[in-house]
Amino acid sequence: MGTPTETAASTAAEPLRVPGRRLDLDGVVAGLRAARERWRDQQQRPREAGGRELPSRQALSDIVEGLRGALFPMRLGPPELRQESEDYYVGHTLDSVITALRAQVRLELRHGARSSGLPTLDADARALAIVHDFALALPRIRTLLDSDVLAAFHGDPAAHSVDEVLLCYPGIRATISHRIAHQLYSQGLPLVARVVAELAHGETGIDIHPGARIGPGFFIDHGTGVVIGETAVIGSNVRLYQAVTLGAKRFATDADGHLQKGGARHPVLEDDVVIYAGATILGRVTIGRGSTIGGNVWLTRSVPPGSQITQASTLDTAP
Repeated sequence: MGTPTETAASTAAEPLRVPGRRLDLDGVVAGLRAARERWRDQQQRPREAGGRELPSRQALSDIVEGLRGALFPMRLGPPELRQESEDYYVGHTLDSVITALRAQVRLELRHGARSSGLPTLDADARALAIVHDFALALPRIRTLLDSDVLAAFHGDPAAHSVDEVLLCYPGIRATISHRIAHQLYSQGLPLVARVVAELAHGETGIDIHPGARIGPGFFIDHGTGVVIGETAVIGSNVRLYQAVTLGAKRFATDADGHLQKGGARHPVLEDDVVIYAGATILGRVTIGRGSTIGGNVWLTRSVPPGSQITQASTLDTAP
């Protein structure tokens, strides 16, 4: 009798069979090819030989993991790393990561050009310039993240150290990815940035659109279910709890009933705002500096600085 591994391997290699029937795998492959061709025809995609057209989720996942290690080598880098080797590790990692990122950037640029009917000849040069500027932004991103880690440590009495915050808190993991994704988004890479954001969303349950502008000292406590929309603007030292939504109130449509893209449609949170669990704030409203929004509040209007909004106060002032 073979080992469990040998048995599993031999079973996986056997063709799928149902008594009296045999799976027509060639027919399934042909049916999937026909479905792909219909989709490409509907989307007016060219049928041409070649490699991958779009950025890879797996490649970007590896890139983000490498960037986390380069940003925080002794805490998010390899377990065997020693302090005297930090610079070597960071340099080696960034060389590999930036090269890999350049390939993904080039794919997005070439895809965008083809979709717009533009030439793709300058995609390589543009990709090189973009990743160059991205690399130069990493020290600034690290400084922002240091402020976020300190905000989490000082804002949570259960945190015993900044190291615990960085190693364990999903809000910090999501924020690291957002700082990376927002930089890429700001450099004209919405697809690569969105993939980075959605990888973090899948890992943490925290959904931050890469377009959201977030100031230093940002802390998401617990975090599950937090949603921050594309045009949200968040000031310094803002704290959110789980299940907070910073969303849009309504969506404008064109003459054909299709949603119009763009437009400022998400909230603005000024400095030192705290929003407790389950609160929903919708539309382009402003939450004034130093305000506190209580749990489960539904808010669609601006409030002045220093406001204390609870469910009872929203009921009292409802039209």
